[in-house]
Amino acid sequence: MGTDMHVQQERPQPGPEIWIRGPVALPQEPPPSPTAFTPRRFSWVGVHGGAGVTTLSSVYGGHDCGRDWPDPADPPSVLLVARTHAAGLTAVLNALEVFRRGEAPYGLDLDAVVLVADAPGRLPRPLAEHVKVIESVIDVYRVPWVPAWRLGELSGQPPKEAEALARLTARAR
Repeated sequence: MGTDMHVQQERPQPGPEIWIRGPVALPQEPPPSPTAFTPRRFSWVGVHGGAGVTTLSSVYGGHDCGRDWPDPADPPSVLLVARTHAAGLTAVLNALEVFRRGEAPYGLDLDAVVLVADAPGRLPRPLAEHVKVIESVIDVYRVPWVPAWRLGELSGQPPKEAEALARLTARAR
């Protein structure tokens, strides 16, 4: 056994030289795909009455489904919407269970949950704990209390605290 095995690698042989005379056109970049600049479209679905679906679709774009599932012609990407009160958070958990069990209409893609503040200020601890449970299952986007929206003033920029949602929906500040 003490023999050393030595493997010699061959040097690659150069290929034939090719000379081109005259001007050479630079390769053109392929045109961008039609979806490259098209923001993803969403269907906003409220899991309870008064969740804020109409306001969110007005501010961020997308299809307002109210409390119904999207129709086949609507965008299949779903954003579930709820207020941050106890009933709203419970309704979100129930809707997530519908998706988990495969009982949502075929072809829908649950992208995230959007929680809209039900009042100004911080959430009480029990509600914050419910939010943590939801966040452990799916992406959650939070929308703060916006007094102007309460007055029907929806033409301004989305709130700074909801920048992540603005990026998701391609509604830049």
